[in-house]
Amino acid sequence: MWIIYNLSIFLGQIFVFIFARFNHRVKKWRDGRKGLFERIEEKIDRSKKHTWFHFASLGEFEQGRTVLEAYREHFPEKRIIATFFSPSGYEVRANYTKADYVFYLPADTPGNARKFIDLINPEEVFVVKYEFWYNYFKTLHQRHIPLYLVSVIFRKGQSYFKWYGGIFRTTLTYVTHYFAQNQESVSLLHRIGLNNVSLTGDTRFDRVANLSRQDRPVTVVSEFVGQSKVLVAGSTWLPDEELIMSLRQIYPEWKIIIAPHLINDEHLLEIESRFKGSIRFSAINADIQHVEAEQNAVLIVDNMGMLSYLYRYADVAYIGGGFGAGIHNILEAATYGVPVIFGPAYHKFQEAKDLIGAKAAFSVHNLQDLVEVFEQMQDPAFKKEAGQRSYLYVQQQAGATGKIMDYLLHKALSGTL
Repeated sequence: MWIIYNLSIFLGQIFVFIFARFNHRVKKWRDGRKGLFERIEEKIDRSKKHTWFHFASLGEFEQGRTVLEAYREHFPEKRIIATFFSPSGYEVRANYTKADYVFYLPADTPGNARKFIDLINPEEVFVVKYEFWYNYFKTLHQRHIPLYLVSVIFRKGQSYFKWYGGIFRTTLTYVTHYFAQNQESVSLLHRIGLNNVSLTGDTRFDRVANLSRQDRPVTVVSEFVGQSKVLVAGSTWLPDEELIMSLRQIYPEWKIIIAPHLINDEHLLEIESRFKGSIRFSAINADIQHVEAEQNAVLIVDNMGMLSYLYRYADVAYIGGGFGAGIHNILEAATYGVPVIFGPAYHKFQEAKDLIGAKAAFSVHNLQDLVEVFEQMQDPAFKKEAGQRSYLYVQQQAGATGKIMDYLLHKALSGTL
């Protein structure tokens, strides 16, 4: 079976080599790994121990950064290496100051795993959520290097818990300890004989719980918003944008801030063609008078890393992805005490189900649903109550980072970390 796995990794690299000529994102993935081992060898002193944190992408980074930063605070003498699988994470956080080094993760081949671990010489490793790389995990296990999975979450439909999942479960046995998001994940691991798990919760809540307390105004956005009611639409895809475009015809007095998931010229031009009177954030400084004069202006956010601070301006938030594989981060909006709307593909996300149950979030299937929800949002009392429930939910769920650090500090005091 692992011959097939390694073959699939090899074929995946061939795929990347071929399609990098046609796909910009694939090209970034490939180019970011050119000469990677040479760069690592040049920068890293392999005779010294390091702590390795791995994140698949930007979302996992935001989920796990509270643990990294708490680790840095409690163990300031440790040298930290952060790795990313995806360009969307690496490109935004390549200069992240709380890590001593930031690299791409080489593809999960047996040779790469051995060489990478040789070069960075890790004394413990933290992987966020659900990146299960067989060769890396096996090599760490063989070398008795502790491996911790942070905010891990499992569902009963996954192959690990099927009758045919024995081979897949082998990877799970290489983990030293699991910090699980929910009780279902704990129970599923127990069912297959893995008891090295703690129910700590989701570290994303710790990250977003602090956002609403931070004073991070964006002056030009404040000027754009003025006294208008505002819909902030985050991480949108085309089906989301089509809904919002139709909604704008019904509620022209609302201002709209759109932060699309994909930021490239083709998509940005498409949004501009759909939303007349729109302006990009990158142009707003030069054209602020135009924005202020345009009653129905739409602001298109054409950068990454700002969205989480823009929800503070929202009266209502719309989160994209719900008409595709699944919704994006809804907690960054909820922490500001904002009612949240998203599409129907939310059932894999516990926080979405919880917020719907609390009447703080609303799922829509079409324009009619969206208009019905938006009509309710015209009632200030309804909107305020929904927003307050959002805020309280985030604050009540926070605390996972502290539980993880308590475990690690205990291990350190006992000399077993």
